Amino acid sequence: MSMNDLSNVTWRKSSYSAQAGQCIEVSDSLSGVTPVRDSKDPAGPVLVFPASEFAAFIDAVRVGEFGTV
Repeated sequence: MSMNDLSNVTWRKSSYSAQAGQCIEVSDSLSGVTPVRDSKDPAGPVLVFPASEFAAFIDAVRVGEFGTV
């Protein structure tokens, strides 16, 4: 699968996602990268991050590095 073809990846939302659909979806289907998209626009653009960098971002969010919402 090429990075231009994300049609076969499996997307998931966080269990903490708002019920109103204000969330992102991520995929763990590709080795070494984490694609991210807006759940309200699944056919729209996808951001692709190195998996290690996305994991570091999630860890920083969990410890409150970016403050609270």
